[in-house]
Amino acid sequence: MSTLRRSTAWPGLAIILFLLSACSGPIGNNSFSGASSSRLIPVVAAENFYGDIVNQLGGEHVSVTSILSDPNVDPHEYESNVQDGIAVSKARLVIENGDGYDTWMDKLLSASPNASRTVLVGASIADHELPDNPHVWYGIDNIPTIAKAMTDALKKLDSADAATFDSNLQKFDQSVAFIQQKLDSLKAKYAGVAVGLTETIFLYQTNAIGLKVLTPFEFEKAIAEGNDPPADTVVTANDQVNKREIKVLIYNEQTVTPITTNLENAARQHNIPIIPVTETMPRSLHYQQWMLAQLTVLEQGLQSST
Repeated sequence: MSTLRRSTAWPGLAIILFLLSACSGPIGNNSFSGASSSRLIPVVAAENFYGDIVNQLGGEHVSVTSILSDPNVDPHEYESNVQDGIAVSKARLVIENGDGYDTWMDKLLSASPNASRTVLVGASIADHELPDNPHVWYGIDNIPTIAKAMTDALKKLDSADAATFDSNLQKFDQSVAFIQQKLDSLKAKYAGVAVGLTETIFLYQTNAIGLKVLTPFEFEKAIAEGNDPPADTVVTANDQVNKREIKVLIYNEQTVTPITTNLENAARQHNIPIIPVTETMPRSLHYQQWMLAQLTVLEQGLQSST
């Protein structure tokens, strides 16, 4: 079977769930609320993975609205609406990715100027950003720095609960460490294994694992930006599948074109495992669970093909 489904089983799951329960509210789609709404810090996150992280850090002291929360929607094609604008206008803290990824958020911010509002830009905070790759939340080494910036912002907005925010950050960092351990474990087993990517999003983790990405970068970058890749790179990517030069194909389910669909179909015909990844977080998971679940599916694919 060439298409692998996500698995929710991985080492350390019980510990991660314990840490999450200690510092987070309920898993949700758009909004999270605590005890007294009049005392909550209103937060808007452009993407739900940032929303989930700040909710884990803020706990019962924040009310978080995540705008992009549907993993079936291509984030590059998203258009904001009136409800988004209202939420941003009321927010005291706004978190966006930046680097050209969510330019619609900049328009919402410009439409409702507020000198007292704090705006955090993930790509500007990240300290391990790859060239021409705005998907900084896939870089596990970026996440502690971004989480620290979120915590600092919450402490400025609510100094009375600073100790709680610091405690939540410590628990969050402990849970994120399990993702890094998973990457290190995969690197020890599969460094140097050849893989294909439909776009750049997963380069943060293929690099960390030491996988050898054969797909031309120009192909990945064009697909990520919603453009047609150069013809010669399409030929190369298809040849790599048809000649079984790659062991797995890592496929972004939210950036799908006829070209990527053809590549997926070819991989399936040649029994090359297809590893699905998404840009936004599934609604039923926390950030840490999402990342670990995808890595578990990747591990299953590598095990079956190497």
